[in-house]
Amino acid sequence: MNLITSHLSALVWTLYLAPLVAAGSILCITQRNKGAAASLAIVASMISCLGSWIIFFKGTDFAVEGIKWIDFGEALSIPIGMIVDPLSRTMLVVVTSIATLVFIYSIGYMREESGYARFFAGLAFFLFSMLGIVLANNFIMLFISWELVGFSSYLLIMHFFEKNSAADAGKQAFIVNRIGDFGFLIGILLLWVATGGISFSTINHSLSLFSQHPTLLACSLVFIFCGTVGKSAQFPLHVWLPNSMEGPTPVSSLLHAATMVAAGVYMLARIFPLLSFSPGAREVILWVGAITTLGAAFLGTQQNDFKRVLAYSTISQLGYMVTAVGVATTAAVPMFHLFTHAFFKCLLFLTSGSVMVSMHHELNIWKMGGLRKRMPITFVTFLCGMLALAGCPFFSGSFSKDLIMKFAFEQNKIVFWMIVTAAGLTAFYITRVCIVAFFGTPRTEQARTAPESPLVMTIPLIMLSIPAIFSGYPLITRYFIAPLGSLELPKETPAYVELIFILFFLVGTVTAWAIYRKASKDPIEIPLLVNRFYIDALYDWCVEKIQGGFANAMAFIDRWVIDGFIVQGIASLIWSFGFVLRFLQVGNLQAYTLFLGGGVIGIIVLLMRIH
Repeated sequence: MNLITSHLSALVWTLYLAPLVAAGSILCITQRNKGAAASLAIVASMISCLGSWIIFFKGTDFAVEGIKWIDFGEALSIPIGMIVDPLSRTMLVVVTSIATLVFIYSIGYMREESGYARFFAGLAFFLFSMLGIVLANNFIMLFISWELVGFSSYLLIMHFFEKNSAADAGKQAFIVNRIGDFGFLIGILLLWVATGGISFSTINHSLSLFSQHPTLLACSLVFIFCGTVGKSAQFPLHVWLPNSMEGPTPVSSLLHAATMVAAGVYMLARIFPLLSFSPGAREVILWVGAITTLGAAFLGTQQNDFKRVLAYSTISQLGYMVTAVGVATTAAVPMFHLFTHAFFKCLLFLTSGSVMVSMHHELNIWKMGGLRKRMPITFVTFLCGMLALAGCPFFSGSFSKDLIMKFAFEQNKIVFWMIVTAAGLTAFYITRVCIVAFFGTPRTEQARTAPESPLVMTIPLIMLSIPAIFSGYPLITRYFIAPLGSLELPKETPAYVELIFILFFLVGTVTAWAIYRKASKDPIEIPLLVNRFYIDALYDWCVEKIQGGFANAMAFIDRWVIDGFIVQGIASLIWSFGFVLRFLQVGNLQAYTLFLGGGVIGIIVLLMRIH
C-alpha cells in the first residue's frame, strides 16, 4: 500500500507541476514558435488531465508529504503539502478536463491574434495556480495559490492590453479581488489564533474549541467568506466579472466554468465542517447568495453583449452554489451544481467564441440573426448548453438546480421564491439570446456570410455538449458527487415544488419566444437594469469623489503641512537661529572679552536671585 501511495504521490506532483514547467518553457524557449507554444501547453494540460483521471479511478485517499516551508515548532508550522480525497479528486477531473478542451479550442480562436505564445503561457500558469487551490492541504498554501490565480487571471483578462478597456478590466479584477482577499486573510489569521494550526485537518479536529466561542467562529468564517465574495463575484464585489469579458473568450470560458470563480465555492466546500458549527455564518452566506442569484438574473435580461449575458448568468449560478452552502446539509449539494455548471457554462462561452470568430468579433446580438443555418454545429451545441442552464427537464442543470431549490424550500421560503424567480429569469434571458442571435433573418452582412468554425473549435463543443446533457444523471453523480456527501433531502418534499420549477422554466422560455421572435430591436428597456442597478456608477463616483477627494486632501497636507510647515518650517527656523548667532562671531578680541564679562555677570546675577 505504501508503494502504491508513493507512486500516486509522484503522479500528483507531476500533474501539479507540468503546467508550470510548460509556462516557463514557453516564455523562455518557444516564445517565437506558435506551434511549439500551443503544443507545450496542451501536452502539459493532457498530462494533468490523464493523471487526474488515474487518481480518480484509483479512489484512494492520501496525503502528499511536502516540504516544511516555515517551521517555528509548535508556534507555527507551514508545510507545502497536498491532499487527495473525494472533494479534490472530483475537482481535479473537472478542472483538467475542461482546461484541456479549452486549450485545444484556443488554437483555432487565437490563430490570428497577437501574443499567441504569451497567451498559452498564461493559460498554463493559470492551470498550475488552480491546481494548487484544489490540492492544498492547508490555508496558507491555498491562499498562495489563490493569489496566483488572481495574478494569472489579471494577465489573461488584459491580454489585449493595447486596448484601454482590456487594461482597465484587468486592473479592476485584480483590485476588487484584493478587497475580498484582505478579509479572507483576516479570517485565516483568526482561525490560526483560535486553533493554533492552519491545516484543514488540524482546524477540523479543533472544532470543540469553538463551542465556547461561537462568535469568534462566525466572525472567522464570515471573513473567510469575503474571499469567496471577491473570487466568485458575489454581491457587492460582482462588478469585475462582466468587465472581464474584455479578455479572449477561452479565458472567459476557463475563468467562468471550473477554475477561478468556482474556487470560492470549492473553498466553502472544503471548510463545510466548520460552517456546520456556525448557523450565523451560514445565514450570512445564504442571503448573500440569494441576493446575488436574483440580482444577476435580472441584469442578464437587459444585456445585448453575447458574453456579458453569460457573465451575469455565471454570477447568478454562482449565487445558487453559495445559497446551497447556506441551506444544504452536505458539501455535495453546492458541488453538484458546480459540477454540472462547469460543463454547460464552458460550452456556452465557447459557442459565443465560435460566433465571435465567424462574426469578426462582433458581440452585439442585435447585429446577428439567422446563425442557426450558417453555423449548425455551434447552434446545436449552444442549444444543449442553453437548455442545461435554463433548467430544462432531463438536462444536467435541472437536476442540480432542483436539488438546491428543494433544500431552500425546507430551510427558508423567502430564499426559495427568490431563487425560483431567478430560474424563470434565467430561462428568459438565455432564450432571448438564442432567438435574437440564431433565429430570424440576418441583420448584417457579417451574419449573412458567417461560416461555421473550424474542427479544432467545434470538436470541443461537441465533446462538452455530452456532459452538458448527462452530467446530472444518477449514474454520473454516483461516482463524482455521492462520495462528497448525501444528496438526500432531510424529509419528503412536496411534489409541487418540482412542478413550480418546471412552470417557471416554461414561463420564462415562452415569454422570451413571444416577445423576441419577430423583434428587430429590443422592445424592453429598463434603465435600472440597463445601467446595472447603477452599482458600477456608484463605485465610479466613490473612487472619483471620495477616494479622489481624500487623495487630494492628503496631497495638500503632505505638500503644505508636512513639507511646507513642518519640514521646511523647522529648517527655516534653524537657519534663522544660526543667522542671528552669526552676528556674535565678529572676529574682534575686545568684543569677545565684553561678551565673556557680560556672561559672567549674568550668571552671578542669576545665582544671587536663586539664593
